[in-house]
Amino acid sequence: MKVVSVNIGSLQPLKMGRRMAQTGHFKDAVGSARVEATGLVADAIGNLKHHGGPDQAVYVYSAEDYRWWEEHLGRKLPFGTFGENLTVSGFSGRAPRVGDIWDCGEVRLQMTAPRIPCATLAARMENPRFVKEFARVNRGGAYARVLRPGLLTVGQEITVEPFAAGSPSIDELFELWHQPEKDLDLLRYALTAPLAARARAAFEFWLSEGDRSLSRA
Repeated sequence: MKVVSVNIGSLQPLKMGRRMAQTGHFKDAVGSARVEATGLVADAIGNLKHHGGPDQAVYVYSAEDYRWWEEHLGRKLPFGTFGENLTVSGFSGRAPRVGDIWDCGEVRLQMTAPRIPCATLAARMENPRFVKEFARVNRGGAYARVLRPGLLTVGQEITVEPFAAGSPSIDELFELWHQPEKDLDLLRYALTAPLAARARAAFEFWLSEGDRSLSRA
């Protein structure tokens, strides 16, 4: 795998329905950027309640999935369109697993959770139905925590150290998130992995709800 784009954004206004919001979703490709525990230096985050934080410090997306979307939508999409910090070639069909470690030069990242689409993405794409489409095709990309800070640079090779204990893939958890009826066994399996805190809280809640339903049956 290889880093093909490093992307950072500043706060910009975005119309979301009838209101205006400030978002860091609009990213520009840069040659390199320093990454710290909380993310890329100078990269803005508009909604700290749902985005960012040490467990979701870096958002990674696949260059191959960009090509798929360009064919699907019939238009060119510059890297950074989906709000990712890091665009990577070579992991299409090699979905990362929670806990996998990526070494990118001096930077060490650990995969933590799938990116879950929200209204900001739909507004960015100027398509109110885009969130459903994004979820349907399961091409969401991954969040990562920073285990070792450093400089991310276009052209860096990435080596993968699989999580020793094994864990569900990012794609499996993306699908799980959108299931109307949750797979309780997969929830339990996911909770053994080093998940991002927001994903862990959601999975723990869904598991407790599922266990209560079973006890009432």
